[in-house]
Amino acid sequence: MKKIVLAFSGGLDTSFCIPYLIEQGYEVHTLFVNTGGISISEEKHLSNRAIQLGAKKHKNVNVETKLWDQVLVPLIFSGALYQNRYPVLCSDRYLIVSESIKLCKKLNTKYIAHGCTGMGNDQVRFDTSINALGSFNIITPIRDIQNITDNVRDYEINYLKQRGISVSSLHKKYSINENLMGATISGSEIDVWKAPKAESYVLCNLPEDYPKRTKKISIRFDKGKPVAINGTKVKGPELLRHLNKIGGKYGIGRSVFASDTIIGLKGRFVFEAPGISILMTAHRALEESVLTDKQNHFKSMVGQEWVNLVYRGFFFDPQREDLEAYLNSSQIKVTGDVTIQLEPGKAEAIAVDSKNVLISAEGSYAQSAKWSDDESKGFIKLLGQSTSTWAKLHK
Repeated sequence: MKKIVLAFSGGLDTSFCIPYLIEQGYEVHTLFVNTGGISISEEKHLSNRAIQLGAKKHKNVNVETKLWDQVLVPLIFSGALYQNRYPVLCSDRYLIVSESIKLCKKLNTKYIAHGCTGMGNDQVRFDTSINALGSFNIITPIRDIQNITDNVRDYEINYLKQRGISVSSLHKKYSINENLMGATISGSEIDVWKAPKAESYVLCNLPEDYPKRTKKISIRFDKGKPVAINGTKVKGPELLRHLNKIGGKYGIGRSVFASDTIIGLKGRFVFEAPGISILMTAHRALEESVLTDKQNHFKSMVGQEWVNLVYRGFFFDPQREDLEAYLNSSQIKVTGDVTIQLEPGKAEAIAVDSKNVLISAEGSYAQSAKWSDDESKGFIKLLGQSTSTWAKLHK
């Protein structure tokens, strides 16, 4: 019997995959990769669920620290968002693939399966990543059944019921993906461009429950990396979890987004990323103060390219590492403390304290300067020389 590794989430799709793969002649080994979205007790429930569904063995692995180091830190360094809106909360998929490949190698099998449909972005991220990491046979049960039915969800439910498997707990109004980075919510009224209902709030408070008073916090960065809150050193995952909690109270980082997807369709969903929103606001305020104008300009282009690669499935393309080499270099002087003021729906950087702030002894903007009036006129003349020359020739 051929061994196969199934990336297991415990939802309807991957629950369907286990008996389906068994009936196709595979010995199924399930793997749940915890990227910060569930508790230990929920992990145990997933383990039991996988075995009950027929998995030969099940394994849980926590990759929160890897997610922080490999995705969140470069994301903060990039200062970029997909379509200037979305903080690529989908990036944990790459760690799921990486851990699944590790298990395949341990089991000495070339067969790997996932529960992605043929209707979304994740199939691209999974398949492209698997192919980048070796030569494996990718089995996709959900895409398989799309060849025989137009209603995949009902087919899965009936398939499981016919085999005596309970599905009531798997049927939910919304599809919610939560990890250390934040939460994405889709389904129901969100999919049809209607206003999201109160039940769609996961990490963020409802607007009527926002605190009435503002709150100030201080975040310290060391070479671009967030390392402390209010003077207390905190490890990355715990730091972000703390910011998600306090930022969520103010509704920071929640947005309704109509994405230009990889497969060419518009995909509408809600995302909540309070911690990332706060960190990127603070980090940007520090960068604006300590980087040169040339660095700030060019780095924004590098950061945007990094985000686009990651969103579109190319996490394992060597270009990502090339871009990260520049991003890492750009952060050498990005050290200091930023004071953030939290208010309903907004995080504002109100103070920066760093010995690396580019304050010139030659002058203070709009206040004072050591250069003369003639020097200003000469600078302006040379700066506009090309434009004025064109005007004289063509007007």
